[in-house]
Amino acid sequence: MSRSVPTIREGIDIEDQWVVLVREGISIAFYMRQPHEVMASAVWRALERYRQAVSPRQPGWYVDYSGDWQPLDSEGDAVIRKRLLATSASVELIERPDSVTGIAFNYRGQSKAVVGFEEEEKESTCALEFWLPIEFIDERGPEWIRSLAIDLGRELPWNSGHAGLSLEVGSWPRSLTPRLREVTLRHPGFDLNRPSDLSLSLGTQLRPPAWLTFLGPPVLNELGGAEALRSRLHSPSTRVESLSPDRALVSLGPVPEAGDLDAGDTLPAYRELARVLEPWLYAHQGEWGFFTEAEVRRWERRFL
Repeated sequence: MSRSVPTIREGIDIEDQWVVLVREGISIAFYMRQPHEVMASAVWRALERYRQAVSPRQPGWYVDYSGDWQPLDSEGDAVIRKRLLATSASVELIERPDSVTGIAFNYRGQSKAVVGFEEEEKESTCALEFWLPIEFIDERGPEWIRSLAIDLGRELPWNSGHAGLSLEVGSWPRSLTPRLREVTLRHPGFDLNRPSDLSLSLGTQLRPPAWLTFLGPPVLNELGGAEALRSRLHSPSTRVESLSPDRALVSLGPVPEAGDLDAGDTLPAYRELARVLEPWLYAHQGEWGFFTEAEVRRWERRFL
């Protein structure tokens, strides 16, 4: 199945060793308008589930407070647990420190002490992201990925979330921007996530649709619930599943798709969902990496 997903690998040669900077993969992300203190233990349990699920592969390195990579041995594991159970948290784990591989974990947990977190009009949120290698589509199957995404979010008080194809970017030098621009404009099914930016500005707004789109309060309530949402979506490949009275999952087909505008594959089911969700879609202010604000706006509205 992954053969239908274009291979996107960009890197640089360092002393005869190829270092991968960008790789296609599968991102599972959740956004929670709750202070980190409320859900620290749930985030730790979700990380443990993720590590069990991707075994025998594992995140092997973490970023310390100086920005340097450290081995995730027993001592490092204790550091990460302590950091996640503190009043706020910034955690980045990866399989290898020299190349992106599709195994990674990113979390930005905002404390209730952050200015505006307890004010309804402010936009602070906690952003959580898990990565899976693209090979898992073939090796473990899309239904396994879908079940894992649901399981990872089971205890989290998420307002929204998504899972689908994305570009894992280990480093974004300016020279890489033309290639990222080309890929994201041609293949709209690829996301380009940045949890560190979103934790400061997303609030309860929504990212563009993905293969799996998680909808919770307040948006699902404003849509009238899962049944009302289901009545507005007519693509035969779309499935709406109620996960609880105020949370639902929209699945756009049996497998994640990249689309290809050059070949006329516009991902109509994604576009239909985007039109329904348009009033709640997030509009990022400023640059996104080295994309200009105008380029960001065009990319964010790629399904509209």
